[in-house]
Amino acid sequence: MPRSNRPRGRHGRTQREEEQESGLDRLLTGWRRTEVKRGATWNVQPVSAAQAQKAYVCPGCGGDIEPGVAHVVAWRADGVLGDAADLAARRHWHAACWKIA
Repeated sequence: MPRSNRPRGRHGRTQREEEQESGLDRLLTGWRRTEVKRGATWNVQPVSAAQAQKAYVCPGCGGDIEPGVAHVVAWRADGVLGDAADLAARRHWHAACWKIA
């Protein structure tokens, strides 16, 4: 069988395979992104209204985030105590409160 000279991605995967895998990862993580606020790096993950199952208190305004209300979850990405401690210290924010924080 002749050799294929088609460029491949990492570990022999095609670019399309990598794009599909990346899209799946994005869906599973809920479009998590990284933001820098006040000199600190934060992981920010949106929570849709359908995913919001519990009530939380927003640290920005002190108001309640009721079940069924879309919001964001934020936690430090550059904490000194490690990823597990940062994830345990995550907080649920109203999207508007997070924008102005």
